[in-house]
Amino acid sequence: MKNCKACKEPFEPRRPMQKVCSLTCSIDLVNQDKVKKVKAETREMKKRVRDKDRSYWVKKAQEVFNQWIRLRDDKQPCISCGTWGPCQWHAGHFKSVGGHPELRFEELNVHKQCAQCNNFKSGNIMEYRPRLEYRIGLEKLERLDGPHHPVKYTIDDLKGLVKTYRAKIKESEHDNEDRQTAEDY
Repeated sequence: MKNCKACKEPFEPRRPMQKVCSLTCSIDLVNQDKVKKVKAETREMKKRVRDKDRSYWVKKAQEVFNQWIRLRDDKQPCISCGTWGPCQWHAGHFKSVGGHPELRFEELNVHKQCAQCNNFKSGNIMEYRPRLEYRIGLEKLERLDGPHHPVKYTIDDLKGLVKTYRAKIKESEHDNEDRQTAEDY
């Protein structure tokens, strides 16, 4: 007794290398193999396109960067309203990405912010600014306000940012585990 490769039902093979129980299952198995092949080719094609697609890498770098910011500011309240409550946390930009794309990945420009302030109050900038000044100092805040050179990130730059911030996340998580272990003793 063998199990049919297509329907998974047990059957008695009539030939030594028989994989399926019937002609219908044979056709199904061939179709399954074709689907698998098409999916594999599609995956490979998407990977090739993705490696050349700058917008994919901008999105990926932003995701990893935002994750790092939320992890970095884990013990901080919302930069705008000061809430500690259980809520969804974002990485809120002081100078918006749309208005200042050169500050997109500037760590001083991005801090943990509650979803209420980031989404519904457009960053709550009036409250963000004084708390940011307190947190980073007036000199660094003025540097954020000052003129900046435009930045056009290449795919290699973005891949480097992904790698850098993944390493920072891993290091930070490792430090948190060490801190937790030390507190347990």
